[in-house]
Amino acid sequence: MTSCTPGARIIPGFKKWSPATGSFRLPEVLGFRASGADAEAVAEAFAADLAELLATTVCSATQAPALEFVIDPEDQRFAHIPEHVRPEAYRLVVGEAIALTAPTARGLYWGTRSLLQLLAANPALTHGEALDWPDYPVRGFVIDVGRRFSRPAFIRDLIRHMSWHKLNTLVIHLNDNEITKDTGRPWNEAQHGFRLRSDSDDFAHLASTDGSYVRADWESFEDLAASQGVNIIPEIDAPAHARAFIVHHPELGRNGGDSDMLDLTDSTAINFMKGIFNEFLPWFRGPLVHFGADEYDREHPQDYRRYFNEIAAHLRACGKTPVAWGSLSVMSKSAGVSKSASPEPPAGYDRDVIMCSWNNEWYGPLEATSDGYRIINTNDDLLYTVPYADYYCGTGLPLERLWNEWEPHIFGAGQELSKGHPQLLGAMSALWNDLVLEYYTEQDMYTMVAPTFGLLGQKMWGGTPPGVTFSEFLEAQKALPQWPGKEFVRGGK
Repeated sequence: MTSCTPGARIIPGFKKWSPATGSFRLPEVLGFRASGADAEAVAEAFAADLAELLATTVCSATQAPALEFVIDPEDQRFAHIPEHVRPEAYRLVVGEAIALTAPTARGLYWGTRSLLQLLAANPALTHGEALDWPDYPVRGFVIDVGRRFSRPAFIRDLIRHMSWHKLNTLVIHLNDNEITKDTGRPWNEAQHGFRLRSDSDDFAHLASTDGSYVRADWESFEDLAASQGVNIIPEIDAPAHARAFIVHHPELGRNGGDSDMLDLTDSTAINFMKGIFNEFLPWFRGPLVHFGADEYDREHPQDYRRYFNEIAAHLRACGKTPVAWGSLSVMSKSAGVSKSASPEPPAGYDRDVIMCSWNNEWYGPLEATSDGYRIINTNDDLLYTVPYADYYCGTGLPLERLWNEWEPHIFGAGQELSKGHPQLLGAMSALWNDLVLEYYTEQDMYTMVAPTFGLLGQKMWGGTPPGVTFSEFLEAQKALPQWPGKEFVRGGK
């Protein structure tokens, strides 16, 4: 969001905008030309979205097109942009015609999101040139479907809305259970869920009867996400939060199965979890897989460390980059000896894991980066919503506080990194369905998180625009056109 965009504010706004004299007015029929199949796919997606938003006809044109889409990875105008975010950069030129150029299809797609917002707000655009790119490569959201199932159409609409604000990462938390210390119920009555339904007899029984995703559902998430510039990170959480597995296999659990924690005293539970990953990894297209690893019994640090290291190594051997919830400050006084000392340091943790720094006590950003980890800011105090709870944010994130006080490098309680720290990949907010006995719907969940996507998208893409107040941001967000392609949710902002 900037105050110098061509005729309207967009969210997130351009990094750089250089205005020129003149204006472009959207014709009734807009012709385009695209350079190559990838650019053609982006152009066709843009055409469908513009037709929905403005009922404008967009078609391929061979002569004098009004809009040109170009993918050029050798374009030197992107050379100064940091390499880790350069693939998402784009250049927009508005003159007698409009030209969108990017080094990749994803960057080109982000350019179309900005152009759609501009045209839907004002079909007369000021001439000028924008050069735009993100501050961080990970800009995301975590949805807990383990405790409360979300229907496939709702997940797809989350992807569409996130993409509208250039949020590019969706973590789907696929298993979890109620917090029995809060509900007072015994484990044999506890709500639990695992949301992937395999065709294999060995794993089909694990899927929850109150809602699960078959492979065709998951393929629909992956297909849509790929077309919308979003990466999906599946999360299968253990060795705590594992009641959905233990209820079917009590021998895997601590206390004879009267627990939500796996018994890690031997290899049985570890091998079981490796088997689950082996079954479902072929479903997951993206390079990152989250294996949870939070809130295990701190009285068993050696068992925990073994699990952490073995699952991380297993995921890498399967071609995936492991992601975990940061827990090492509590589970160990130190991450131990450097990995370079030996392939498997006996006193240390695997360092080739991306850590979500979710709580400053469990594993804050300063210690995690000092230990050598790449991290994502998922700080619970600042970025967690738990619907209707009296802790964290029960009705949605505190947007004004975030606007005035937060940036992706800030973790609260005096813990922060330098802006653009090389080990800080970005940030993600989260919605956790802790209150399993509370009644609310997917629409209630959406109402709480939808207002956050624009604000957090702006913060993660370009930071707080100089001189823009929170009330001005709210006005701009209210005026922003609704995102296209709605399938399930009501309302678009």
